Amino acid sequence: MRFEIKGESVFATTGGRDFDPAKPVLIFLHGAGFDQSVWNQQSRYFAHRNHSVLAVDFPGNGRSTGKAPTEIGDLADWVPHLMDASGVEEARLVGHSMGALVALECAVRYPKRISGISLMGAAAEMPVHPELLNAAKNNQPLAYDLVCSWGLGIRGHIGGAPVPGMNLMGGGLSLMASGQKEALAAGLEACNEYSSGKESAPKVSCSSLIVIGTEDRMSPAFKGRELASLIPDCKQEILPGCGHMMMLEDSKSSLEALKKNL
Repeated sequence: MRFEIKGESVFATTGGRDFDPAKPVLIFLHGAGFDQSVWNQQSRYFAHRNHSVLAVDFPGNGRSTGKAPTEIGDLADWVPHLMDASGVEEARLVGHSMGALVALECAVRYPKRISGISLMGAAAEMPVHPELLNAAKNNQPLAYDLVCSWGLGIRGHIGGAPVPGMNLMGGGLSLMASGQKEALAAGLEACNEYSSGKESAPKVSCSSLIVIGTEDRMSPAFKGRELASLIPDCKQEILPGCGHMMMLEDSKSSLEALKKNL
């Protein structure tokens, strides 16, 4: 479905069910350079079990129009506009990587509208390697190679996909290459410049969960645990042998982690 937000067309999927804002709402927020499709399994599960789901493409990402924001704060301020456009008063945010930073910041800025946050592949700070940032800004294929190589754990490199015949590395590269050219660079810049995590985390007042992959090289496990320690009463779920792209690499365990904490 599509929404008109600030003169731009925003695309979101609803997990294969009609969207009903009267039900408990989950909003899924993707990471830099990706789109709503990374949440296919998780969003469909909840949409068919008494939730309403919006897995959204951020502005300038996927099938949404506009310019991709380069600041986490701007994306956090954009989420309530999405909620208004879809008739949602309150929602739980599920964010991965960049989307996790957006969820964290949004929960602090709009506590009356965010009922909970589930953060996957998260850290209070997400500095980006200069080589990766430079490659992304110059639209070099190397940027996609680096994100997928660093983002997947060992099993993502040698097969190990949850769906027989699926290639996680090839699928990730294809997905990123099909996106809007400026989206990856904008998202990585937003992550690299974000510095409010340690200040914002203690201010979270809603229920919270952090899902941590033990082989995450982009947001290492110790950084995830550090962020969890800063958020009051934050729950943790550890995914053994899983890398940064956990909802793709271990979709079943990622889903189980979310289910136990809703």
